[in-house]
Amino acid sequence: MTTPDPIAEYRDLLGTVPNGLWINGKSVNSSNNDTFSVDDPATGTSLLQIADATPQDAKTALESALSVADEWAQTAPRVRSEILRSTFELIRENADDMAMIMTLEMGKALPDSKAEINYGGEFLRWFAEEAVRIAGRFTQSPAGTGNILVKHAPVGVALAITPWNFPLAMGTRKIGPALAAGCTMLVKPAKETPLTMLYLAKLLSEAGLPDGVLAVLPTSKATDVTEPLIADPRVRKISFTGSTPVGRTLLGDAAENVQRTSMELGGNAPFLVFADANIDLAVEGAFAAKTRNGGEACTAANRFLVHEDIAEEFTAALTEKMKAMVLGPGYDPKTTLGPMVNSKQQQSIATAVADAVAGGARVRLGANPSDDAGCYYPATVLDQVAADAEIAKNEIFGPVAVISTFTTEAEAIDAANATEFGLAAYLYTTDLDRALRVADKIESGMVGINRGVISDVAAPFGGVKQSGIGREGGSEGIYEYLTTKYIALT
Repeated sequence: MTTPDPIAEYRDLLGTVPNGLWINGKSVNSSNNDTFSVDDPATGTSLLQIADATPQDAKTALESALSVADEWAQTAPRVRSEILRSTFELIRENADDMAMIMTLEMGKALPDSKAEINYGGEFLRWFAEEAVRIAGRFTQSPAGTGNILVKHAPVGVALAITPWNFPLAMGTRKIGPALAAGCTMLVKPAKETPLTMLYLAKLLSEAGLPDGVLAVLPTSKATDVTEPLIADPRVRKISFTGSTPVGRTLLGDAAENVQRTSMELGGNAPFLVFADANIDLAVEGAFAAKTRNGGEACTAANRFLVHEDIAEEFTAALTEKMKAMVLGPGYDPKTTLGPMVNSKQQQSIATAVADAVAGGARVRLGANPSDDAGCYYPATVLDQVAADAEIAKNEIFGPVAVISTFTTEAEAIDAANATEFGLAAYLYTTDLDRALRVADKIESGMVGINRGVISDVAAPFGGVKQSGIGREGGSEGIYEYLTTKYIALT
């Protein structure tokens, strides 16, 4: 008896995704013809067998990128701009297909995927505009001894290592500025979610990107592929989004060749709600900051710190909103909370919640993962969580709201900063003086005031402390891929 295919209706769509490595402008097999499976986290069903890159493939891709590096660097900024803009238009035309591909491989609910397609495409439009606005300067030396000419040039071949949770946006946030600046780039996507990136590579080629300028190297053996690239001094830039431990390792490796690095690492975002906050707005913001992308976001609110006078009202209201979430396959129109990306992530969340409950946390919702097939974890709310609980120290990366209380403003700030991370933070208050005062004191690269979603292509994205170095997006993003040259003139 033939087993029914649970995603049979999507097989034709999956057939439009290149299933090879993307090297020199085309889809090719790996050098040893090995493949690996990309699976649907809702059912465990194999979506596609994808070429599995080897160190030899990485070398081939690098040689291809080097062979066109000078020509691409000298390509007129307007030409580079138009290619990025054309790709942005192609993403808009293919948005529905790309969103479904993303949901199939990553699991997120389809509305979240559609939002990411829109957000990710905007990085290409933004950097298409930045490509023609790379500024230099010409001034007289203050001493009157000559003139100062400052120019910017592409840093060289760049390596981007992207995570699984935002398969398009984490790529376009790196690819956009690199190509706009005149750099060639190699992309190593996460093994869980390479399909969206391969589809993007196809669209870039259709938009006129010259062969060799961009390579995509999906692999099940990431270290085997990335280590020789980082060890090669001809790779001049490394951009990584992922965990802090891996980021530390990459920084050490990059030090050998003194390569430029951008690191967007882990987070542990505090969400502060003061007694004077508009509770309805705070709950809406908390829901967005916690459940966007199923909670699998580095900017997700990880710790809710609520003034003791309003804690019960806030917790009850947030619990009701999260209770209404519908768990199911991301491609089901009724679903608002899809599966976690894989069973490892599902188990990590379950362990963190169980440890918190054993330590005295109270379950207000959820905390009872199903034994059914699929990597599901339900929307969960815990309160009475100790400030030093492990679940408050580590990134949950799932739909679990962890609520603690505070009494004074100083106590709230101290609790917010009691972490090695500093990527995003949120605060709700109707007192503008307090908002600005607290925002200044919170140790974070990004702070949202009365906003639960803060990502914006026109704003610099990045953190402090163990959350990374460098900035992506905004006017700052393109300069991560440019070197500065001073020319002394008489």
